[in-house]
Amino acid sequence: MIPAKDRPFPRLALSVLGLLEGLGLVVITLATLAAGVFEVKTMLTAGTVTLADLLQMFLYLEVLAMVAMYFRSGQLPVRFPIYIAIVALARYLVLDVKSLDVWRMLGVTTSVLLLTLAVLIIRYGHTRFPYDDGRQDGDAQR
Repeated sequence: MIPAKDRPFPRLALSVLGLLEGLGLVVITLATLAAGVFEVKTMLTAGTVTLADLLQMFLYLEVLAMVAMYFRSGQLPVRFPIYIAIVALARYLVLDVKSLDVWRMLGVTTSVLLLTLAVLIIRYGHTRFPYDDGRQDGDAQR
């Protein structure tokens, strides 16, 4: 049987998917840059910078770093989306701390703890059980 990579249709399908993937990443990058510009414009208009603004800008930077890493290596570390989720939850906590009831606050902080533990487990697994297939970043997934 001929391997899938040597047949014409799978090669074409992979090429089309790769093109769509690249296009999607460009759209994500442009949308993130636009959101960052709007955020800076809002800060300049308000004449002040709040912690919520800084956390929002950090989220944008994390998304851009994630896209850049994917363009650089063709792989995406699983930890990056987890970092973004942690910062997003922290931002939610900072912005809505006065309106959160005890159970919701406990739920959000437990979520942050679980995500942090997930990062630690992934990092431990990477150092303790490294991949032997030549990848540099063991937790990179495609």
